[in-house]
Amino acid sequence: MNKPILFLMATDFSLLEALESDLHRRFGNECRTVSEHTPDAGLARLRVLAGRNEPVALLIVDHRMPEMTGVEFLVEAHAIHPGAKRILLVERDYTAANPIVPAMTLGQIDFHLVKPWFPEQGLYPPVSEFLASWQATQESDFRIFDLVDEGRSRRSEEIRDLLAGFGMPYALHAASSVEGKRLLEEAGVDGTRLPVAIRHDGRVLVAPSDVEVIEALGGGTQLGDGVYDLAIVGAGPAGLAAAVYAASEGLETVVLERRISGGQAGASSRIRNFPGFVWGIGGNQFAYRACEQAWLFGANLTFAQEATCLRSDGVHHVCVSDGREVAARTVLLATGVAWRRLGVPGLEALLGAGVFYGAAMSEAKAMRGRQVCIVGAGNSAGQAATYFSKFAADVTMLVRGDSITRTMSQYLVQEVQQAHNVRVRLQTEVVEGGGDGRLEWLTVRERKTGATERLEATALFILIGGEPKTEWLEGSVARSKDGYILAGPDLPAGSGWPLERAPMLLETSVPGVFVAGDVRWGSVKRMGSAVGEAATAVHLVHQYLGEQTAKTLTPAPTVG
Repeated sequence: MNKPILFLMATDFSLLEALESDLHRRFGNECRTVSEHTPDAGLARLRVLAGRNEPVALLIVDHRMPEMTGVEFLVEAHAIHPGAKRILLVERDYTAANPIVPAMTLGQIDFHLVKPWFPEQGLYPPVSEFLASWQATQESDFRIFDLVDEGRSRRSEEIRDLLAGFGMPYALHAASSVEGKRLLEEAGVDGTRLPVAIRHDGRVLVAPSDVEVIEALGGGTQLGDGVYDLAIVGAGPAGLAAAVYAASEGLETVVLERRISGGQAGASSRIRNFPGFVWGIGGNQFAYRACEQAWLFGANLTFAQEATCLRSDGVHHVCVSDGREVAARTVLLATGVAWRRLGVPGLEALLGAGVFYGAAMSEAKAMRGRQVCIVGAGNSAGQAATYFSKFAADVTMLVRGDSITRTMSQYLVQEVQQAHNVRVRLQTEVVEGGGDGRLEWLTVRERKTGATERLEATALFILIGGEPKTEWLEGSVARSKDGYILAGPDLPAGSGWPLERAPMLLETSVPGVFVAGDVRWGSVKRMGSAVGEAATAVHLVHQYLGEQTAKTLTPAPTVG
């Protein structure tokens, strides 16, 4: 198997020699370095490598070249090796005039390196990260699960989303295919109950529940005994951040998540505006890191545990869907919001069969060369469009409004505009869709004229904002008319607040029950603000627990 290639381009001979020497010293055993010192020679060499199907992993190009800029070179090189990660080599300059600012915004580069560099700090760690990012995009023969199903059913789509959410490689096989029949025969099952998931070590799961799949992946589903200091409902950015802060500060913490971690942020292909992640971070990678961090501090993370009720009798009890419950001295509600439904009957019938709420990143590689449509005009829709554009032949964004600039971050607007195979259709809505067991077409209507048009579509991803799913809290905590949880100064008179003191900033109408993130009424709906609210909520939990401890230690007044 050919070693991945680190392709270096610079017209400065001393710079090129130093870079090649340093990279070969550290990565020479697993990668091959190839260098050129003129743009024409560099592009010619890249074409030769492409003709030989040699794997170019990284394109590291100096920005200062007389014939063309590094950005211009990378644009041309990307057309030859679209899978290679593009790295621009620049001087350190913390002004907006630096070329990496517009290049990153326009999606012309993936990463950058700064010269001069100190190899052990400014070169080896980031290049290792770049290589890991490239490797994650490569096809691999290894998989944790082989999934056998008849077609691409809704249930198999749910299982594939679980596997993708945990970052586990898998392969899907039709039960009627030669490989599918072989796998079922070797597993000793007749295929009457599908889907069947076969783990790499031979363990067989027949029509598995989410709990069975998650436990087979090593995820936790056990609630534990006793009374926790804090029960967190929801494992999106707010819930995970709260778990990290609470567990690291010594609180006995349990996290209840109805499916898998990450929330809506977990479906984002790349989050670029979260502090500390220079080149952005994938939503599922953020969720994985936060889960590991919380777990290492001692939090009990449990998945496939959907909260169904909350009751308080001095201690708070969170009931889950299988009838069990968790007891805790405090509770943090961080359930986020769920995708708003499109409400087209023909499409609802094809959920999981070409129609998806959210970005469904598990479907990306299946979209190679196909027609993808996305409904929505927010950041999630923009991220999905640019991500799927790397696989699909064409991506069409269907937007009800007359612009995407009011609802989407500017850097994403520019990325969408720069993507050659992304088309934005404004003032357009989906009115119908169908296919033979799977989505094949959509009918769209222009809102100004009423004219309709039928589009070919392999997949439709619907990202039209969210709404809170807080019906399970009916009669427990005060909510707004549209279901968002009220807290602190937003609690109305008559909300049933029972204490003499005022409720704390993020405290709900039930003392000791707090809220953070998108599910809170009036929240900012940003990942950073959700994490900040989580930190504040944990501080308030400490304050509340301190109050409770003080009450138990205060002696009763004497009489006489």
